[in-house]
Amino acid sequence: MTTINKEEIQKFSNLSDEWWDVKGKFKPLHMFNPIRIEYIVERIREHLNVNNKNNKYFKDLNILDIGCGGGLISEPMARLGATVTGIDASYKNIEVAKIHSKKSKLKIRYLNKSPEQLYEFGKFDVILNLEIVEHVADVDLYISSCSKLLKRGGIMFTATINRTLTSYIKAIIGAEYILRWLPIGTHDWDKFIKPEELEKKLVEQKFKTLDIKGLNFNPLLNKWKKSENLSVNYIICSEKI
Repeated sequence: MTTINKEEIQKFSNLSDEWWDVKGKFKPLHMFNPIRIEYIVERIREHLNVNNKNNKYFKDLNILDIGCGGGLISEPMARLGATVTGIDASYKNIEVAKIHSKKSKLKIRYLNKSPEQLYEFGKFDVILNLEIVEHVADVDLYISSCSKLLKRGGIMFTATINRTLTSYIKAIIGAEYILRWLPIGTHDWDKFIKPEELEKKLVEQKFKTLDIKGLNFNPLLNKWKKSENLSVNYIICSEKI
């Protein structure tokens, strides 16, 4: 059994050379990244009681970034002092991430693996599961695999897109066809998952929801913000119990 969807992996492999081009195909993700990092840092500090504010306040944390792509989240976490493992089912993505981390002089373990292939590497304090569940072949197996990789009391961040009319208009028609923020075909609306559906799957794998927030784009300010509106992008912070 595998969570790997080869068609989805190929989509992102074809774009792998553009991961770090802030004006390229991943420009929307670069715009999105600051609010994701802000939320992750806030929740880690709150729920794992990491309160010291020096530059290495994540130094005792072992973080797994699943579907790491070119390393857009892995690198900021490493800069905060965490021990970071980034995995991706795309070999090309992993090679891009390795090259960029060397240029950035960051020590990050990058592996061309899916989560169900990772058990030999032990368990993690934090799992970053960002914009991945809508691309995997088997969501239940994917979350089960994540659960087995997370320490009891550890936390996981699961960010994805709600399956609503609003998300179809904004995330597919708007982002792909009108604004051309993303290549056409990046997302399949039928694979989007509602928050209550995702929470149910998390509960089945012994997760407890700690917090859930919407991540919404403000076109006037040209930036993303946290909100209570879950109609399109949202992120769940959950604890392994």
